[in-house]
Amino acid sequence: MKTKHLHILSETEKLDLVRHFIHEAARRFGFDEESASKIMLAVDEACTNVIKHSYENAPTKGIDIDIVTNEKRFEIVITHEGRPFDPDSVKTPDMKKYLSQYRRGGLGIHLMRSLMDKVEYRTSRDRRNEVHLVKFLPTNSDH
Repeated sequence: MKTKHLHILSETEKLDLVRHFIHEAARRFGFDEESASKIMLAVDEACTNVIKHSYENAPTKGIDIDIVTNEKRFEIVITHEGRPFDPDSVKTPDMKKYLSQYRRGGLGIHLMRSLMDKVEYRTSRDRRNEVHLVKFLPTNSDH
């Protein structure tokens, strides 16, 4: 099992660093360009949610991003001390209705679930909140 770590302050300007960190690691792990971009987008969305909702745009809070890999499993753990999030409180959006109302935002969870193989929310022993995003490398028989 290998781990890579990145620590950022809760500022949207720092998301470029996160995107680069994730994309680079996903490509190095063996994902193709499209898959790496999807993983990067899901992580970007998760971090944006932490900044906007958990920290309510307070720019001095910390976000830790860990990439934990083993064989075919690529897992990103985003840890923060902001407000916890209950994913069950978010309903799957009716896309037709959503698009007809020209809404913006609110698709984060839906987007993350559609881009990743697994999305989980946990509270660690030290009461920090964790978002776990998992993507498995496709096997040759998947192509």
